[in-house]
Amino acid sequence: MAPSTPARACSLLLLAVLAGVAGRANTDAEPAAPLDRRFNENVRPFLKDYCLACHSGQKPKGKLDLSRHTSAAVVAQNERVWQTLLERVEANEMPPEKAARQPTPHERRAVLDWIRDFREQEAQRTAGDPGRVPARRLNNAEFDNTIRDLTGVDIRPTREFPVDPANEAGFDNSGESLTMSPALLKKYLGAARLVADHVVLKPHGFVFATHPAVTDTDRDKYCVQRIIAFYERHQVDYADYLRAAWRFQQRAALGKRDATLGDFAAESGLSAKYLATVWSVLTEMPAASGPLGEVQTAWRKLPNDVRKPAAVQRECEALRDLVVRLRKEHTPKIERLHVKGISDGSQPFILWRNRGIAAQHMRAGSGSNCEVARFCRVFPDTFVVTERAPYYDTSTSAKGRLLSAGFHLMQGYFRDDGPLCELVLDDAARKELDTLWDELHFVTFDAARQYKDFIFFERAEPPRFAQEAAFDFARSEDKDSTSATKIQQLREAYVAKARKIEAGDQALEAIATYFTDMATQIRRVEQAHAAAEASHLAALQTFASRAYRRPLSVRERDDLLAFYRKLRDQDHLSHEDALRDAIASVLLSPHFCYRLDIPAAGPASGAGPDAFPVRLGKPDLQPLSDYALASRLSYFLWSSMPDEELMTHAAAGDLHQPEVLIAQTKRMLRDPRTRGLAEQFAGNWLEFRRFDESNTVDRTRFPSFTNELRTAMAEEPIRFFLHVVSQNRSVLDFVDGDYTFVNPVLARHYGMPVPDGGADHWIKVDEAHHYGRGGFLPMAVFLTKNAPGLRTSPVKRGYWVVRRILGEHIPPPPPEVPELPKDEATLGEQTLPQILAKHRENKACAGCHQRFDSLGLSFEGYGPIGERRTVDLGGRPVLAKALFPDGSEGNGVDGLRRYLDEKRRDEFVENLCRKLFAYALGRSLTLSDKTTIDAICSRLAKNQYHIDGLVEAIVTRRQFLNRRGDDAQE
Repeated sequence: MAPSTPARACSLLLLAVLAGVAGRANTDAEPAAPLDRRFNENVRPFLKDYCLACHSGQKPKGKLDLSRHTSAAVVAQNERVWQTLLERVEANEMPPEKAARQPTPHERRAVLDWIRDFREQEAQRTAGDPGRVPARRLNNAEFDNTIRDLTGVDIRPTREFPVDPANEAGFDNSGESLTMSPALLKKYLGAARLVADHVVLKPHGFVFATHPAVTDTDRDKYCVQRIIAFYERHQVDYADYLRAAWRFQQRAALGKRDATLGDFAAESGLSAKYLATVWSVLTEMPAASGPLGEVQTAWRKLPNDVRKPAAVQRECEALRDLVVRLRKEHTPKIERLHVKGISDGSQPFILWRNRGIAAQHMRAGSGSNCEVARFCRVFPDTFVVTERAPYYDTSTSAKGRLLSAGFHLMQGYFRDDGPLCELVLDDAARKELDTLWDELHFVTFDAARQYKDFIFFERAEPPRFAQEAAFDFARSEDKDSTSATKIQQLREAYVAKARKIEAGDQALEAIATYFTDMATQIRRVEQAHAAAEASHLAALQTFASRAYRRPLSVRERDDLLAFYRKLRDQDHLSHEDALRDAIASVLLSPHFCYRLDIPAAGPASGAGPDAFPVRLGKPDLQPLSDYALASRLSYFLWSSMPDEELMTHAAAGDLHQPEVLIAQTKRMLRDPRTRGLAEQFAGNWLEFRRFDESNTVDRTRFPSFTNELRTAMAEEPIRFFLHVVSQNRSVLDFVDGDYTFVNPVLARHYGMPVPDGGADHWIKVDEAHHYGRGGFLPMAVFLTKNAPGLRTSPVKRGYWVVRRILGEHIPPPPPEVPELPKDEATLGEQTLPQILAKHRENKACAGCHQRFDSLGLSFEGYGPIGERRTVDLGGRPVLAKALFPDGSEGNGVDGLRRYLDEKRRDEFVENLCRKLFAYALGRSLTLSDKTTIDAICSRLAKNQYHIDGLVEAIVTRRQFLNRRGDDAQE
């Protein structure tokens, strides 16, 4: 997309949507003659005699018009309709029982045989067809995750977006459902601008802050927080170093005879450089005198028993307190500068004092001997100053004034970390810290802002040193107030008046130093900004390439830079504002917002037979480009953009090679970003997404159902799924795994031993069957979601099992079905199983309820929020015995697991394979996928059901590696 203003980018995005998303149906199906003849002989008469009376005309029942289904070729275009017809006719639901005429068993069987034979033939004829995968926008989760990985910040710009609709397969990652509307387009514009507002320009390139960084305060916050975080990582506690030195001294007793001082520093996360200094002064001979001698004496009295680490720690802390007390006795005092007629809070005077204090951190007071001086050098009064109170009141708390210079009502930072740099940091750490401070000056323009505040302060605050007419040229609001000429002019006027009022030499030196330093700092930042513009534009092009998940064309690069230049030259935007708009235009491009499966220029080298273009009926197959394949793989496994390693393989053109593709797949399955697969695939498959927003539970009746418990419930299946993936476990663990994951709040709910730690501390619990848990089935999130609030629901819980775990298609209930009581406590003498048994006496309900009620009754040992129980809310004993559809019996979840494993394992495995394949392709499955699903299921079984084998079987299929040649997406 050629760059444009964000508004025009929206228009281009909408045009791309309208031009790209519409796919074409394959009307070229030509079924074999025998099936066509059987259609005319058996199926058409059946439709005429038993179906068209209801399913034809202007208002066909169920909006299903069968009158146009006049040939097998038409059936081929509507195979999903005929899948439904197969299920309804097979279940004797069509024609309905109340119909005037019913087909004979022979007629019914003939139609069913034809549908099955037709579907089988179509499946074989079109096997491996990638199907129609239209260009589609990123769904909300993919958009958020892609922004996170593109910017390095979890901004989540889709918080205010509408919920994405799901396709027929139940997933919201398909062009079948992900449409674009004008209202949503406005949301995309707002999201692009929001992300662009997080950009922070650096001396080389740009990054994104965790918060908008448009205002001075925002930029200050970003830079200051990073410096403070560095200081916090390098805090010095003398007790830690004393204990590490003691451990080194006792290394033989600790079984570490050959360990070095550096080894002990690394073990404790300390500076090897400073530990060596401390060790040297503690152990030198002969002993020193003065405060250093006291410390050495106390050090030699530390206990030698390595079996009492707690006692050693207490002694080291006491020795630290001694060092701190002794050091305070030798801290020199730096007086303030005072000149009558100039405020004590004037910037030159405060900065002069700050420099004096910073220079004394490692020095002793005047008159001290060399031993004291050495003690003060090794043990400074502080390693870094991070907060300063206002100059006028030292009793005022400095808390929150991070890196402040100590001015009053003026902007200004002061760096004071000399002892940390000299004693503690190595060269790499010092370079990192220097870079952080350089970036603060570059990003915040603090020198220019500080100098403007100085002008205002000197003219407006008592004693208003610069209020005279001679200073009228200096106004903080003037654009040129920080120019070299104006700074020199104010310097001369300020110094002249200071001399006139008889300021002393120190004051005059402080004033001269101030103007020299401010001029230098301001010019340095201005020059750095001018020099950095080229790197920002280069970073913009790199950003666009990463956003598009492929290299930019020459024209795209030129257009992007031309758009930036237009914003500068014609719209007169600043460099930063123009860059923000350019970034927003990139994020509004269809190449970012949309998934476009671009084909390769030719056959993919080394891709194997499943990847080469072939003819399947009429549609052509085209291999995806390596970049498109990288995106398809990453959005499948991570719900996000490809990472650098994946893009490197795409650039090398070897991603289609089976060994490379499989190796990358395995690597990606071990990456934490597979949480995207857990949340988006498992969350939609098992219907627990957005459960942490659920408010259906009556918290008066169930006070233990807190927000924390609800969040933990939603997290448990994600942790379980991630474990299966990261450890390459069997997919059968989803049903019969004897373990789960809990945090403290969920452990209490389950009656398990409560682990130490906070809500983010999760542990794996083995032999969870002892607590009635293990695998997905008894997780509280599913039990709670499938309960109406004040009672359990065997119907909903059983339906969830057959629909989500086993993949059965259950038609919706008839409209006249009576509702069950809402509160379990008001059922009277009847139990819920008894009421359900009576409910099944209704013929309209029996057929479906027999398929899932018994499975739901297996969960009766769990209450409405998934808590284990022996009596229901009415005080009646709970019975979890069930008569399963095949006539076998079971008791509780253990019985259900056994039934599913012994009788219906293949259904579960096939359903999982179908669901994951549909999710990977981003479309609903068709008949052309049947043979592939069979092959995937077979391979999974041969691989002992390990999930790696399932994923590898999917990513090496024709459908995953190719696209239909007649689908124009670009």
